[in-house]
Amino acid sequence: MIRFALRLTLSGGREAATRLLVIATAVALGVGMLLATLAGMNAVDAQNQRYGWLNTAAAPASPDPSADGLWWMIREDFHSGRPIGRVEVGSSGPDAPVPPGIPRLPGPGEFYVSPALADLLRAAPAAELGDRFPGREVGTIGPAALPSPDSLLIVIGRTPADLERLGAQRVSQIMTTSPSDCRSGCYVGINRDGMALVLSVVAVALLFPVLVFIGTATRLAATRREQRFAAMRLIGATPRQITVISAVESTVAAAAGTLAGFGVFLAVRPGLAAIPFTGERFFTADLSLTLADVLLVAVGIPLGAVVASWLALRRVQISPLGVSRRVTPKPPRAWRLVPLVVGVAELTYFVGRRPPTTNGQLTAYLSGFLLILVGLLLAGPWLTMVTARLLAARAGRPATLIAARRLSDNPRAGFRSVSGLIVALFVTSVATGTITTYIANRGEPPTDSVAATSLSKWFRPEDGPPPTAAQIPAALATVPGVRSVTLVHRNPDPHGWQGVITCAELDRLQVYGSCPPGARVASVTDDLVGMRAFDLTTDTYVWEAADLDPADIDRQPILSVVVDTTDRAAFERARTILVDAFPTGRFPASTAEWASSSARVFTQFQQLANVVTLASLPIAGCSLAMSVAGGLSDRRRPFSLLRLTGVRLRTLRRVVALETVAPLLLVAAVAIAMGFLAAHLFLRAQLGYPLLAPGPSYYLLVAGGLLASLGIVASTLPLLRRVTGPESARNE
Repeated sequence: MIRFALRLTLSGGREAATRLLVIATAVALGVGMLLATLAGMNAVDAQNQRYGWLNTAAAPASPDPSADGLWWMIREDFHSGRPIGRVEVGSSGPDAPVPPGIPRLPGPGEFYVSPALADLLRAAPAAELGDRFPGREVGTIGPAALPSPDSLLIVIGRTPADLERLGAQRVSQIMTTSPSDCRSGCYVGINRDGMALVLSVVAVALLFPVLVFIGTATRLAATRREQRFAAMRLIGATPRQITVISAVESTVAAAAGTLAGFGVFLAVRPGLAAIPFTGERFFTADLSLTLADVLLVAVGIPLGAVVASWLALRRVQISPLGVSRRVTPKPPRAWRLVPLVVGVAELTYFVGRRPPTTNGQLTAYLSGFLLILVGLLLAGPWLTMVTARLLAARAGRPATLIAARRLSDNPRAGFRSVSGLIVALFVTSVATGTITTYIANRGEPPTDSVAATSLSKWFRPEDGPPPTAAQIPAALATVPGVRSVTLVHRNPDPHGWQGVITCAELDRLQVYGSCPPGARVASVTDDLVGMRAFDLTTDTYVWEAADLDPADIDRQPILSVVVDTTDRAAFERARTILVDAFPTGRFPASTAEWASSSARVFTQFQQLANVVTLASLPIAGCSLAMSVAGGLSDRRRPFSLLRLTGVRLRTLRRVVALETVAPLLLVAAVAIAMGFLAAHLFLRAQLGYPLLAPGPSYYLLVAGGLLASLGIVASTLPLLRRVTGPESARNE
């Protein structure tokens, strides 16, 4: 029987070959996406493991008390907005531990750099970057220590005395624990649990349209298959033999698709590695698969295809006389709304009750989003049924009545043809609504704002005595492109901002705001920007007045030096001068550079949303076209009989169009509305912001997707004339 089933599958004519090809293509897409998702999660783990050594400051003491130690210091520098990891080390003995990626510890006056930073050092003028690093380059840092090919890292050698003066600490071993498993002090790395949860949601969002595509392909020409199975039963085939034939057909297609899916994954792996899911792209080798991953996909996908094939025929009961009989399914119940309601209730609950930890927030919000998404998929057939019944009650034309009655009879099939779109529309609405609102309230300042053009160096008390005015480098004011060099003094009043400046100085500078009327001294932040970096709608920001005589300001310790520039070259030159003059503490940076870290997370989510949208819409469109074309093929005889009885062709076209357009528009409206509601609840719970309307690009994307879907439906309607001719009405 298996040999017979293989012959039918491989030599069954054009129809069988087309069906085999379509199913194999759908399975290949699904396998490729599934493998990419599994490899992506493995890549996050691999990348996070290589972040581990950067947390050496939190490494436990070596079990060998006689081991030589290492002086260690890590700080963050910037160049053109890109962060640079600056590690400074000094040996306290010949057997001091060596970080990964380098053959030995650099001596005083030596440093190792990552390949990306080496390229940057060669491209940028020394006064803008290279002069910050004392010594000479003696080699490059290997991939074992680089989280990403684009990582900007430098390991600088210094004497223990220099490092002790800079505030370094002594460690006895290099940290090897992944940041995800480090319980205290590890601040460099990725939140693996949170990223895995995000990637899981992305996996569901990508795989669901593919599963719909596979299911639609499996049902292709279902009526013709049922008739063939009925004929087999008539000549003596048993139900078990029919099941074997169906299983072999599905297994062959799934096996071919699975094999092709591995090829798809290998082909797209270099492109996937270039997508910065975690903020930095992966090494291609990071996107690897474990043996368990390979076995799970290689065995699970064909098995799932067999189950899908069986489910596709579960409504068909074939009697011993060879009669194929369809069973009308039970109507969907209102309980399908429960997950949707629970998801909305969960997000509503956390408004005003934000979880205190990052993992808690990710779990709470993403699980709420996932519940809403699952709820939409479950509630879709019920909503389709309700809409169809309302449409039937108000039908004024035969086409509307026929379409509504067919949708009401089998709402699951009607919803299934458009369900692939619901994921793309929901994810896009959530991401766009959230990111639009965040950027409007706390986005990265524009490059021409004072938050981006102004550089500040903050002198913390723990870094030692602050400098005097005479110790501020005079070269700062001579750099071409530097507009002003301003000293902010420490505010003796603990109830105001931490710095003070005279109102006369603020008026002279103009770009840093102004004083209240009548005030002579203003209470300001150390960077003269503060929270106005996120609300730079005007340059007339008014600071609080400080109860201090202007003559007393110069007697207060210097809190910071702020340099305003007109171009990027002047900005970086000023930064280099400040780094060389004040090597202790945090390096100088702009408020925009600090703000970019939080904005980068939302940019990552937007990238993921774009991937979901761009991948889901074409696949959902293919499913829609296949569903409509398959439905026409299955109903060619009933439609032919209707034409013979006088029903016009345009009436039949209206029936087919309404059966697809009604659930399509319903799905679009509900998915978009629930996406915006979920985004609003998240924003209120996490950030306290109300949802703002997205920009025109969102509406163009949605309108384009819907118009493309309607175009796909329209492109299948000409088939009606060809498949409903008089010859199709004969008994076969």
